Amino acid sequence: MSSTLFKRSAVAVALMGALGLGAVAAERVVPATTAATPATAVVAAAPVAAPTETAVPLNARGLPSFADIVDRQGPAVVQIRSTRDAKRVPTSRGEAIPDLPPELAPFFRNFPMPRSPQPGPMMGTGSGFIVGADGIVLTNAHVVADADEVIVKLTDQREYRAKVLGSDPTTDVAVLKIEARNLPVVKLGDATKTRVGDWVVAIGTPYGLDNTVTSGIVSAKSRSLPGEGVVPFIQTDAAVNPGNSGGPLFNLNGEVIGINSQIFSRSGGFQGVAFAIPIDVAMNVAEQIRTTGKVAHGRLGVTVQPIDQALAENFGLSGPKGALVGSVQKDSPAAQAGIEAGDVILSFNGKEVVRSSDLPYLVAATRPGSAAKVEVWRDGRTRTLDVKVAARDTPKTLAAADQDDAPKGKLGVAVRPLSPEEKKSGEARGVVVEQVAGAAEKAGLRPGDVIVSVNRKPVNSPEELRAAIDKAGKNVALLIRREDAQIFVPVTIG
Repeated sequence: MSSTLFKRSAVAVALMGALGLGAVAAERVVPATTAATPATAVVAAAPVAAPTETAVPLNARGLPSFADIVDRQGPAVVQIRSTRDAKRVPTSRGEAIPDLPPELAPFFRNFPMPRSPQPGPMMGTGSGFIVGADGIVLTNAHVVADADEVIVKLTDQREYRAKVLGSDPTTDVAVLKIEARNLPVVKLGDATKTRVGDWVVAIGTPYGLDNTVTSGIVSAKSRSLPGEGVVPFIQTDAAVNPGNSGGPLFNLNGEVIGINSQIFSRSGGFQGVAFAIPIDVAMNVAEQIRTTGKVAHGRLGVTVQPIDQALAENFGLSGPKGALVGSVQKDSPAAQAGIEAGDVILSFNGKEVVRSSDLPYLVAATRPGSAAKVEVWRDGRTRTLDVKVAARDTPKTLAAADQDDAPKGKLGVAVRPLSPEEKKSGEARGVVVEQVAGAAEKAGLRPGDVIVSVNRKPVNSPEELRAAIDKAGKNVALLIRREDAQIFVPVTIG
């Protein structure tokens, strides 16, 4: 079975050697995987109303025309070429290694080995767009990562050497500066007003083809991707391919609402699932880069997991909403504010947390050092805590905890107390699971897990665990520790 991966939607890479080889398309893998055959369009009998404030021209068949958007905004979309020195590359399998003693050659003939660098630079191609008439350009950080030289090419074929003012790998946004004046600029929109189902237009340089225009609709909003928790991606089915990275995503008003960044693909090409960074996230990063030369993201210091129906019932919530705190880092802003494992965060700084994936980017978008109010659900009632947000030090500081499926059934575990060695290693409380059966097994528990609490009541012995289960109702919430993470697992007992 072929694996599926998330990929950055750039970068076309070419190795130009002494033999004058042509460009070879490639991609940079983020944690993602031939181009799909275009489907025949099904045309509605009646004209389709554009879901935007600005009237969009309709063609003879009643579909919106994007020509005016392209005419007005296309000149501000640029091609970006990055170059870096060629690195040492392996030989091909079967190629003999130079200067190897004849008696050893048969043993190494099928192993790729380093050789001298090939003459010529490594080249990559991506997209970008002009946001300042004085030469400020936005693109993806991965488009210009490790580049020795960056060239920006305008639609009128002028080319400029660009300076990278700064880049932020966490959000994948970079800001460039070219020495030019009176440049065409894009019109910026409000991504928060975008609705699922709205038409969108992407302009970029897929496979090095300048100013290629594709269209589609917004498929979803606030998508959280593996390893990318601080960006609430806009999902779209507009065709995005390698080389589109860093290019703009427009609404029907001709306003940029996102930066095309990643694709979901089994083959490396377009498959109808692409992701864009909301423009408000990108502009926040750009403003920090231009004013301070660096980017700082807020940190709370918790791991969170989703609330499902079983957990919602167990915690007395009206429905499955919010972010359930699995663990709190010692001396973190959350710990100092009094946030505890088992709290359900309902809002952050006045903004509702509907899903657990909402919290990371709300926190990351908060300037470090600023105060925020966190509304939590604890022991059947809400309370508001004041927290002082710290600076995020690693991309995984605020992470969503992995959660296994939790089917219903009857609890059945064999446990033992913590050993003295385990207590010395930092396992302060809990019981170790040795065997799993019944509902516990179906819920995802496995040998080696440490059950820390039952319905938020600590357990330190098999007897305490048994007593807690006996007193519990139909649904119980087990807090388990697995490796370095803590998560709540709901179990229905018979």
